[in-house]
Amino acid sequence: MPAAIRQPGVPPGEAWLSPDPAVLRPLPTTPAVSGVLETLSFLRDPDFARSRFERYGDVYGTTLLGQRTVFIRGQRAINDLFAQGDALEGWWPESVRKLLGPLSLANRNGADHKARRRVVGQLFAAAALKRYSPAIVELVDDLNRELLAEPAPVALVPKLRRFAFSVIASTVLGLDGVDREVLFDDFETWCRGLFSLPFALPGSPYARALQARQGLLRRLGAVLEKAQGAAAAGVPLAAGGLDLLSGGLDEAGLPLEDDDVAEQLLLLLFAGYETTASSLSCLLLSLLQNPSDLVWLQQELDGLAWPPAQGEELTAYDASRAPRLDAVLKEVMRLAPPVGGFFRRTREPIVLADVQIPADLVVQVSITASHRYGSKEEDLEAFRPQRHLGGESTAALLPFGGGERVCLGKALAELEIRLLAVGLLKQLTLVLEPDQDMTLKVIPSPSPQDGLLVRPCLR
Repeated sequence: MPAAIRQPGVPPGEAWLSPDPAVLRPLPTTPAVSGVLETLSFLRDPDFARSRFERYGDVYGTTLLGQRTVFIRGQRAINDLFAQGDALEGWWPESVRKLLGPLSLANRNGADHKARRRVVGQLFAAAALKRYSPAIVELVDDLNRELLAEPAPVALVPKLRRFAFSVIASTVLGLDGVDREVLFDDFETWCRGLFSLPFALPGSPYARALQARQGLLRRLGAVLEKAQGAAAAGVPLAAGGLDLLSGGLDEAGLPLEDDDVAEQLLLLLFAGYETTASSLSCLLLSLLQNPSDLVWLQQELDGLAWPPAQGEELTAYDASRAPRLDAVLKEVMRLAPPVGGFFRRTREPIVLADVQIPADLVVQVSITASHRYGSKEEDLEAFRPQRHLGGESTAALLPFGGGERVCLGKALAELEIRLLAVGLLKQLTLVLEPDQDMTLKVIPSPSPQDGLLVRPCLR
């Protein structure tokens, strides 16, 4: 008799059904055995998942470095996955698990995960974002001045990465300039190793990332100790939100150890930085490649004030006040999502879009493929922000992942992107430098190959 499979949408414990052979299908699989070539293709080919979806369907299995993995796309399969969340647990490739660390909430499940997410999530709550917003506005104006002062052409990507890092490191963690610069170099090295092959060969990206991780944790530990000392002395922090972590408890109701908090801060840096830096780069690239859409957006921006009124930073450029900006951001993240996919592991058999998925398999939700998969009548390969104004889009939209493990830095990223888009595009004109490679490298997040060279000037 086949193993019981959870029926999508049915609460746990209420109903369990054996698969109906007339409806349910076995998992189609690729011929990959060891998965070495599949892994190399997965890391290097941005079209990896979509080409296989076209051959095997919306749910298929393959092998990546000996790990049996199921890839899924489309609203139906994703909804089925979320409906069976209690049959799943979090999972990451070995390189990510090792570089984040054993204490990281990304590597935890159940009560452990929820307790740490609750603690770290305080740094991204609405009250915290309101605290950070004035400093983010200042950083936008600083970036504008820096771009105008640089000899042209200017590579935007490095500038945007430093901007995004300054927000998370200075505005959220409260680091001074010296600490921020040292941390930035180590963090860039660490990021480059996240999705590399997990072999610590001398000089390899993974080996360098492991070394950088040790430096990052030492420095984060020192930052945390400084914040704790200030709290004990009753001295308010000059900047940042680390005071919001005070009193954080683990799943047993005990205070989190310093090593535990330091690993959560490392994840926080990634959650609040990498996705934002990628989205900012892809936003400006998309608009510069589509000048008519840039003009369409600027017509709306010209009616908005910069800087936003004090205390209104969180809502000044939201979807209700800047619907065109909202549509542009959705379209950018649809075509170049900052997170290409996310993983789960099945703890028990489940069903996804009528396909039987056994227990103990890794499921990868392909965000990139899902964002370009919908009605055949809708041209989902084209950049067309207007599709989001009338609710026309038929594709799933999950740029920051989904479910209970949605990206921690989502709210900060969205605020930061809106503030920079308005503050920069209202004040500067950016002209693309000719003869540059603007194709996107995808690891760890999408970014133009040549750094997006532009010539900035005042509007």
